[in-house]
Amino acid sequence: MSNLTLNRQKNKLKVSILTPNFSKGGVDRAYLLGQVFKNLNYQVEILGFLFGKCIYPEPPPDLPIYCLPGCNYPEFFDSTRQLLQRIDGDIVCAVKPKSTSYGVALINKFFSRKPVIIDIDDWELSWHGGDEWQYRPNFKQLARDVLKKDGALRNPDHPLYLQWMESLMNHADAVTSDTQFLLNRFGGTYIPNGKDTDLFNPQKYDAKISRERYGLAEYRILMFPGAPRPHKGLEDVLMALDQLNEPDLKLVIVGGNPYDQYDDQLIERWGKWIIKLPQTPVEKMPEIVAAAHIVVVPQRDTPVAKAQFPIKLTDGMAMAKPVLATRVGDIPEIIGETGYLVDPNSPTQIAEQIKLIFADLEAANERGRKARERCIEKYSIQAMASILNSVIARL
Repeated sequence: MSNLTLNRQKNKLKVSILTPNFSKGGVDRAYLLGQVFKNLNYQVEILGFLFGKCIYPEPPPDLPIYCLPGCNYPEFFDSTRQLLQRIDGDIVCAVKPKSTSYGVALINKFFSRKPVIIDIDDWELSWHGGDEWQYRPNFKQLARDVLKKDGALRNPDHPLYLQWMESLMNHADAVTSDTQFLLNRFGGTYIPNGKDTDLFNPQKYDAKISRERYGLAEYRILMFPGAPRPHKGLEDVLMALDQLNEPDLKLVIVGGNPYDQYDDQLIERWGKWIIKLPQTPVEKMPEIVAAAHIVVVPQRDTPVAKAQFPIKLTDGMAMAKPVLATRVGDIPEIIGETGYLVDPNSPTQIAEQIKLIFADLEAANERGRKARERCIEKYSIQAMASILNSVIARL
């Protein structure tokens, strides 16, 4: 069969990507995989549930989505039925081993026989204690968890269901993961948490204009373009700023935390160092990251952090920014010699690196330019597409 015939067939194929939640919790990775499949000339639709007030981040304009309101059991069974009626992809790609994504994909496979790819970008059980977590209720507790309106087992995200989903990994036709930690645990093929380096292109933006547009012109900007959470180590950056005590240094947080009030706690204690920008669509993020002098990714040494490929890394790398990060998980391998590394939980080392970077910002920016070259080579949409194409060929 000729390549032309193969390409014509591929153009007719569709991928249904299932995200467990359109309000964070897997949607970033779903959008990214959607762009990768589109690069391979597949039709793409992102489907899933919204457990939250609004879709965040908003999808790229060229990615169609289908969203149902999230709910608890038993109502969730009807929502699942509605979603199954909409799934029409020749391939189903479930993001995260959750009942709201992978569970739906397996039910669809049972009826349709369509192949399933399970993509894992986090160790979900690590949020609940990992392998130490166990559910051993007595009969009375089990009855409460099942029968009460607010019973724990009515929540589709209960860790018991996460355990069940992990035990069903062998029912997927392919497994993909974005860190070595996850590959060691679940197997499969490595597909990094990459970046659209055409969208995130520093040549399209003027850093000075971006800083003026977002009210940052007076400051030297350390930027964290994501949601603050304890394992992400922002407290260490803020303690470093306390040590440096230079009023024009600011930590810019983009979007805030959709999960809890953790960013408010940071502002209450370190508000003089923090500037918080509102939630921003994906296509606007490059303009904001352009305003940074340094992108910080100070992950702490926890099981949650070790399992992650922080997407903030490729935000900074793609935009040719100096990236200041910690030696946690795959981070040293991801940035290689193109970033600035410190030990986790080390505010003093962070303060020293901040001083070093601003002492010779041109040298730091040159390192950032090399980071972009590395990002294009290893973590671009095109690099991800090449790997994913080989996964699909084996289905």
